[in-house]
Amino acid sequence: MIQAQQLTKRYGNKTVVDQASFTVQPGKVTGFLGPNGAGKSTTMRMIVGLAAPTSGQVLVNQRDFKKSRHPLTEVGTLLEAKSVHKSLTPLAHLRAMAATAGLPSSRVHEALALTGLSGVQRKKVGGFSLGMGQRLGIATALLGDPQVLILDEPVNGLDPEGVAWVRNLARQQAAEGKTVFISSHLMSEMAQTADHLIVIGRGRIMADAPISEFIDNGLAQTIVRASDIDALMNALSAEGIQLRRIDGQTLEVTGPDSEIIGRRALETGVALSELRPLQRTLEDAYMELTRDAVEYNSNIVAEHSGGK
Repeated sequence: MIQAQQLTKRYGNKTVVDQASFTVQPGKVTGFLGPNGAGKSTTMRMIVGLAAPTSGQVLVNQRDFKKSRHPLTEVGTLLEAKSVHKSLTPLAHLRAMAATAGLPSSRVHEALALTGLSGVQRKKVGGFSLGMGQRLGIATALLGDPQVLILDEPVNGLDPEGVAWVRNLARQQAAEGKTVFISSHLMSEMAQTADHLIVIGRGRIMADAPISEFIDNGLAQTIVRASDIDALMNALSAEGIQLRRIDGQTLEVTGPDSEIIGRRALETGVALSELRPLQRTLEDAYMELTRDAVEYNSNIVAEHSGGK
């Protein structure tokens, strides 16, 4: 379990993480989302003591992780995949890590096999692709069979097979009762992997909820095509109903479900040619929530560069 309480990190006058409080529970995959510069990596680094909080605290399994006597068996991390020296081989790197942690050599070969690196265990890391480097980083994280797994963008550089492998690995680790905390910019993949989501924007926690609850904001969205769109809009323009006109005959309705819309149309005498509920995706919900929390807005950039 990971418990952050009013966790804050400042660099000079810049607040990178601002009073973040959350709990990452064991037995489930918790996704960590946020725009670039939102504070995700800094938060992960504070969890394992690589960055000191300005204020607040974070506990791993009820303790300060910096005081752990057996860190590799408690927390496995992938924070920077390319941190391995280029002259080393995966076998040499993992053997050194195992020796410093007092782990048996059998764990080295298990980690290599689990990550698909057995066939390249004697090749130098300097010749590895980004995806192979990611696999070695994950192998290092798994070396001590830790109870907590923290993975920052683990699918970066992986091919589709590798992405699916990371997904299955994360879910398998969670099924074993471990705490899995994972960040990614791939919304479609996070939707298939995570059970719970924590969203951070401009250093503040913006959402902390089960993924199904995060996606479903409680308001139905429906696409409606009608012969007399103006009459239908007048009939639907009641309190709590949001209307967005798409074109001369199409309307996006937020609020009532399809049955209510159909009944209003019937009462008004408006013929409907389409009545289609919209399925909200994780990307829809995320973009809506973080619209004002991005560090760089592409619309602003386009406006300033358009005249050049």
